[in-house]
Amino acid sequence: MSKHRVIIMKIISKQLSVAQAGERYDISPRQLYRLLARYRQGGLDTVEPRSRRPHSNPRATPPRTIERITQLRMELSAKGLDAGPQTIAWHLEREGLRAPSAATIHRALARAGLVTPEPRKRPRSSYIRFEAAQPNETWQSDFTHWRLADGTDIEILNWLDDHSRYLLSCTAHQPVTGDDVVATFLAAASVHGTPASTLTDNGRVYTARFGGGRNAFEYLLPILGVRQKNGSPGHPQTQGKIERFHQTLKRWLDKQPTARTTSELQRQLDEFRHHYNEQRPHRSNNHATPAQAYSATPKAMPAQGRPPAHYRLRYDHVDAHGKMSLRRAGRMHHLGIGRAHAGKRILAIADETTVTVIHLDTAETLSEHHIDPTRNYWPNQHNPPQQ
Repeated sequence: MSKHRVIIMKIISKQLSVAQAGERYDISPRQLYRLLARYRQGGLDTVEPRSRRPHSNPRATPPRTIERITQLRMELSAKGLDAGPQTIAWHLEREGLRAPSAATIHRALARAGLVTPEPRKRPRSSYIRFEAAQPNETWQSDFTHWRLADGTDIEILNWLDDHSRYLLSCTAHQPVTGDDVVATFLAAASVHGTPASTLTDNGRVYTARFGGGRNAFEYLLPILGVRQKNGSPGHPQTQGKIERFHQTLKRWLDKQPTARTTSELQRQLDEFRHHYNEQRPHRSNNHATPAQAYSATPKAMPAQGRPPAHYRLRYDHVDAHGKMSLRRAGRMHHLGIGRAHAGKRILAIADETTVTVIHLDTAETLSEHHIDPTRNYWPNQHNPPQQ
C-alpha cells in the first residue's frame, strides 16, 4: 500500500487531522487537500503518485523513422549486408531522414527484438591499429575458400587497399596460382596505379623464401620499385584488415543463390565489389564508402620506379616462335624476343617510346623494342653483355 493511500485513509477515518497527517508524514497541507479532492472525485486509486513524465516529447524520434530503422535492419540482413546502427544511420541520411544517434537506433532495434545478445567483446580502444596514411601506400592480399553448388572448392583472391579498404580486385580461381597473383596484381596496377608496398602472408603464391628461392611475384615487385612485406608466420593479425574483409564477403555470398560455375561466382563477386566500394559505408573511413576514401587523398607511389601514368604493364608468355604480340592504339604489333626464350613467363613494360621485356623467373632483361607505330614487327634491340 502506498504512502498516499495510508495518509488519506487515516484522514477520512478521522484518526488524524490534515494538520497532524502533514506533520507526521512531512507533507504540506496544500498537497494533502489536493489528494483529498482527487479521492472524492475518483476514489483511492487516484491518490497514487503520478508520473512527472511529459505527455509528449518534441525531441523524440518520429514513428516513421523508427519504422524505417526496423525495415532497414531486416532488408540489409536479408541481403547479407552490414546492418549495424552506423550503417542504418548512413542509409537514413541518404533517404533524406534525420538519423538519430547510434545508441537510439540500437535501442529501437532492441525494442523490436532485432538484436541478438552477444558476449561482451574486447573494447576497440585496446587494439593497436596500423593504417596506411595514403591510398596505394600498401595493398593487402590474401585468398579464401568458397564452394560451388556441386561442392567444388574455389579460391577467391582479393587485393585490398590498406588506407581506404577499397577492393581493388576480387577474382575466383581453381586454385590460386603464382601466375594468378602476378596477373591480378598487374591488372589492378594498370587501373589504379602501382602501390608503394604490398602486405601478404607467407603463402607459396606470394613468396618462395622459405624454400630457398624466389617466385615470379618476388621478382616482379623490385622491378616496379614496390616494397614487399610479409606477416610473421602464424600471426594473421598482421593482415587483419583483409582477414576481416573475408567475413564480410562470405556473409554476403551466403545470402546469394549458390553459384554453379566459376564464371557465375565471378559475376557475383563483381556485383559484391561494386556494392562494397560504392554503396557501403565503412566505419574505419568515418562512414565514407571505400571509393570515397580512396579518391579523397593523393595516392602514394613506389619509392623507385617510373611514375604509374607513364607506362603500361603486360604479363604474358613467349610463344613457340620466340615472339609476343602487343596491341597499341588499336593495332597489333609483334615483338621478336628470340627462340631461345620460348615459353618463358615475361613482363613487358611499355612507355612512350620503348617496350622492355623481362623474364619473371630471373628478372633478366630479355629484349628491348623501339615503338614504331608504322611497323607490325618490332625487332629486339637489346644487346646482352658478352660472356
